[in-house]
Amino acid sequence: MKVRIAGEASVEEAEAIAQAMATHAEADVEVYIGDADEPAATSEADRSPIEDDLGPTEREKELIEQIEEIEEGGPEKYKEQLPEQGKHFVRDRIDLWFNPEQSSAGSQTESGDDDGFLFEDGKFAEFDADDKLPADGLITGGAEFEGRDVHFMANDYTVKRGSMAAKGVEKFLRMQQRALKTGKPVLYLMDSSGGRIDQQTGFFANREGIGKYYYNHSRLSGRVPQICVLYGPCIAGAAYTPVFADFTIMVEGMSSMAIASPRMVKMVTGEDIDLEELGGPQVHATESGSADLVARDEEHARQLVADLVQYLPNNSDEDPPEIASKPPKYQPNGIDSIVPQEPNKGYDMRDVIDRVVDRDSFFELQPDYGPEIMTGFAHLDGKPVGIVANQPAERAGAIFPDAAEKAAQFVWKCDAYNIPLLYLCDTPGFMAGSQVEKDGILEQGKKMIYATSEATVPKQTVVVRKAYGAGIYAMSGPAYDPESTIALPSGEIGIMGPEAAINAVYARKLAQIDDEEERKETEQRLREEFREDIDVRRMASEVVIDEIIPPSSLREELTTRFRFYEDVEKDRPSKKHGTVL
Repeated sequence: MKVRIAGEASVEEAEAIAQAMATHAEADVEVYIGDADEPAATSEADRSPIEDDLGPTEREKELIEQIEEIEEGGPEKYKEQLPEQGKHFVRDRIDLWFNPEQSSAGSQTESGDDDGFLFEDGKFAEFDADDKLPADGLITGGAEFEGRDVHFMANDYTVKRGSMAAKGVEKFLRMQQRALKTGKPVLYLMDSSGGRIDQQTGFFANREGIGKYYYNHSRLSGRVPQICVLYGPCIAGAAYTPVFADFTIMVEGMSSMAIASPRMVKMVTGEDIDLEELGGPQVHATESGSADLVARDEEHARQLVADLVQYLPNNSDEDPPEIASKPPKYQPNGIDSIVPQEPNKGYDMRDVIDRVVDRDSFFELQPDYGPEIMTGFAHLDGKPVGIVANQPAERAGAIFPDAAEKAAQFVWKCDAYNIPLLYLCDTPGFMAGSQVEKDGILEQGKKMIYATSEATVPKQTVVVRKAYGAGIYAMSGPAYDPESTIALPSGEIGIMGPEAAINAVYARKLAQIDDEEERKETEQRLREEFREDIDVRRMASEVVIDEIIPPSSLREELTTRFRFYEDVEKDRPSKKHGTVL
């Protein structure tokens, strides 16, 4: 509302008029003196609720008391056991995740975002049960985490050890089905002993029962990020949620997952084993590959997920978020000094990565599983990339079955969520031998090559040093449609390395040379001739690769190429789906 008053009025009078009229008219008021173009005073209307004599009734007070009782969780004796296990009560855990600044459960995180618990669904589940089952042991709802909206579920271990029954299953399914509609990520905060066996009627085999979890997991897979954190023993059906999730984090000394409990294992097989040995973090982080990361405690688990989500979009229709660019941790001009010229000499590929990506941005996944290949996210000039890198410090970077499987899954996830891929190749190829054949080197190698072939995100491949055998295929070599294949001057591309090649081609000829010195000289000459043949300059001369670049310019080169190709379009053949993964 605009009001004009006489020109001789004072500013004090204009302010008084503005305040009075705003209160009376319940509208914002601007007061002008005389012919002035700018208001002499303004006042905003008070839009706070009007007080009256009405207030909460006994009915509402009773409801509030019921809510407070539900939020207390299960029996106090079970809550008292949680600190001994290093655990938070589930609602304290939710505060830690979504209200970290107010949480009394643990130390504050470094988030700084206005995170917040938004709402809960199904709080009154099993309210009328004969047994006390607050929320049926499962909390579901919506929250804001690190600046983005997420769906979440969290088991209450004080209620029947977090076990699942009909009402909790219904809540879980609704949460998943709503995530399909909203396209928002899902957090699974798991602490469940599995299905409630004595109440299985009504939820186990039903069309909308616990089996539907995994149907929905499959439908959500590649649509929205699914992230699972394990806080306790997840046995039987409960153990499938973490393995269906895109990313799974276990907590040291707390988490486990297995298809059956130690008691059941002993009954079925006679094996006497404890839960840690059967399915603890060490087992799944190093041997099965089912855990991506292991946290020290609950606070660390939250921080790991906070770090992870900065590389991920909300869903498959979006691009991953960009952040402010940072210079690398170390100067790029040290790369050439790190990479040995000798193909069999080991070095740590992390030292190369630290000179290419933004400072401290490399977020490695499954570091202890298949360590001959490194997989993880990083920022390059502020933009997320997925890195697949051979690790010459581990068994010369040869590709073993578990490493191939790890790489295949990672490439598949990056492609699902529109994260460009950077391959850093330094491998003698796939490992040979009877044991790796039994372990499925062909089967897992096939999956890695398939995932690389099917990926439609922008790909850049760097031949850092050796690229022998089918290793150049798995690492997205020229035949696998990368946007660029570039090499450092230390690079070599060939069917095999010089030692193996000389043995394969010239073993009989060399054996016929009686003079040992002559044989060594001949062998050295043949090796040098072979290395000239597989040198990247020969490959560049044949236009097999796109360019050889000075190592000190690798970061700049990759940044430019990823930016240039960020909108590249790739089509897959028209088909229902492949048959490899």
